[in-house]
Amino acid sequence: MNAPRHFQFSSGVDDRPHAVVIGSGFGGLAAAVRLGARGYRVSVLEKLDAPGGRAYVYRQDGYTFDAGPTIVTAPFLFEELWALCGKQLADDVELRPVAPFYRIRFANGEVFDYSGDAEAMRREIARFSPDDVAGYERYMQMSEAIFKVGFEELGHVPFDSILDMLKVAPDLMKLASYRTVYGLVSQYIQDERLRTVLSFHPLLVGGNPFSTTSVYCLISHLERKWGVHFAMGGTGRLVTGLVGLIEGQGGAVSCNREVAEITLNGRRATGVRLASGETMAADIVVSNADAAWTYRKLLPTTARKRWSDAKLKRARYSMGLFVWYFGTRRQYPEVEHHTILLGPRYKELLTDIFDRKILADDFSLYLHRPTATDPSLAPAGCDAFYVLSPVPHLASGTNWAHEAERYRKSIEKLLSATVLPGLENEIVTSRLLTPQDFQDRLNSVNGAAFSLEPILTQSAWFRPHNRSEDVDNLYLVGAGTHPGAGLPGVLSSARVLDTVVPNAETFAHAHA
Repeated sequence: MNAPRHFQFSSGVDDRPHAVVIGSGFGGLAAAVRLGARGYRVSVLEKLDAPGGRAYVYRQDGYTFDAGPTIVTAPFLFEELWALCGKQLADDVELRPVAPFYRIRFANGEVFDYSGDAEAMRREIARFSPDDVAGYERYMQMSEAIFKVGFEELGHVPFDSILDMLKVAPDLMKLASYRTVYGLVSQYIQDERLRTVLSFHPLLVGGNPFSTTSVYCLISHLERKWGVHFAMGGTGRLVTGLVGLIEGQGGAVSCNREVAEITLNGRRATGVRLASGETMAADIVVSNADAAWTYRKLLPTTARKRWSDAKLKRARYSMGLFVWYFGTRRQYPEVEHHTILLGPRYKELLTDIFDRKILADDFSLYLHRPTATDPSLAPAGCDAFYVLSPVPHLASGTNWAHEAERYRKSIEKLLSATVLPGLENEIVTSRLLTPQDFQDRLNSVNGAAFSLEPILTQSAWFRPHNRSEDVDNLYLVGAGTHPGAGLPGVLSSARVLDTVVPNAETFAHAHA
């Protein structure tokens, strides 16, 4: 994308307004592309040794493991970023549809294949509860109605003012956003197993289905509309592609550059100071760091009226995640790309995780087998996996240095007894990620995997704003700001910047 004409870019002097982006997760990379397309010189600063943030890539012993996001549900949000640079996503990344979307396995061995095929879904519903087919159809109509408001109308709109919230309140009330996801599903579905199947989606974005606002029921329609995809070569290919776009715009992505402070002149952001002591001046600063971390750690208390330490301490944070990455010497062809293994308890387990903050002995798991779609991620004849268990965040007091291996062995035992027979004898490579790692490595407050919990009173205007309420020229993207976590959420947070950040030419004239 060419810079605005009056800026000297190609001659070796780059006097475009400078935007510093803290963090290279998908929100930060998408923000950098959008700012570059609007005339800014962009510098992305990453704490880790490679870009991606939660979408970091681990490579060991011939296996490739995506550390975090594995599900692409709104490909157009990526296609937009490539189009801004005059390119096509398909030239750099192949997104391959996954079917079924998820195989959901109950503790008693029953299996539900969840897909985007309307007729196949009706058959699956009827197999469990014929009386719920009509209710399922009505639920999907409701999901589409919520999608049209919650995603298409509001997902990329800034909620700078309480008036923005009041304008949409009637629509949200009409769509029963005061209900929880599980509560809304239960209005249409009577079979308890199907209520579970249709209400688990908030867990993919850090929410408890029993407390997350029913606005998140839009995910059911979103998945049916665009499908569930996997990036061939792993999600890391999308990260690499975005870095290439930024560099093609004349921007830079620098790793091993941890930001320790956002520098201020009065209430205006002027740049950043790195952990190394180096300072970098900026016209605007965009933080893709955890929103609570940004306010608590990168800004002085004197600069924060709305997001005080006390308010951030009172906030509710998402659950933590225990993730075990492992490779096997054999393949398990009967295991789908995405499998959800439900434990013997559903609501009670979630209460333990979100409310009681205790590490229970039982668990529900998400098992990711990317080699079902892309065998290149493991040596020939082998499989790569990760298994993810929702757990309480660090307020539980769990000492993961002591608990991690015991917990991993419990998961291994369950997998071996169910979908991965003989697993304990097939593992050739392994690594763990715990809530402690989320805090220490990814700067997530409380080790919460998805920042603030997506309850109604922490959504839209109630969430940290994309344009900081406390500091001028500071903007936030990522899971902790509007609209929320998940790939569509963090990419949409970058879309909001198109509305709240002036383009570079306007900014330059205003500050001439």
